[in-house]
Amino acid sequence: MSAEDLEKYETEMELQLYREYRDVVGIFKYVVETDRRFYLANHVDLKVRSEGGETYFEVTMSDAWVWDMYRPARFVKNVKVVTFKDVNVEELAKSDFELPKDDDTFGSR
Repeated sequence: MSAEDLEKYETEMELQLYREYRDVVGIFKYVVETDRRFYLANHVDLKVRSEGGETYFEVTMSDAWVWDMYRPARFVKNVKVVTFKDVNVEELAKSDFELPKDDDTFGSR
């Protein structure tokens, strides 16, 4: 496989992943960003821990979807992430759920 073929494959996978995200975002309540992954989840528990002078974050999510194009099953029942890096948790507003339909983009009628 050439570098060009690999790049084309990865671009197609990213587009497919975005389309899946667009289709499922409306069924989730939270967006969670860690240093390694992006998640959608319906329940999030974030705890700040300290041990030996080090501070880290423990994030537990349930009913989640993982943004990862190399993962065959992106829906997961439970996820636990432990990280020393920043964690961002946002509650989605109902208006955030309304993504444009394919035929509604750019003012097409």
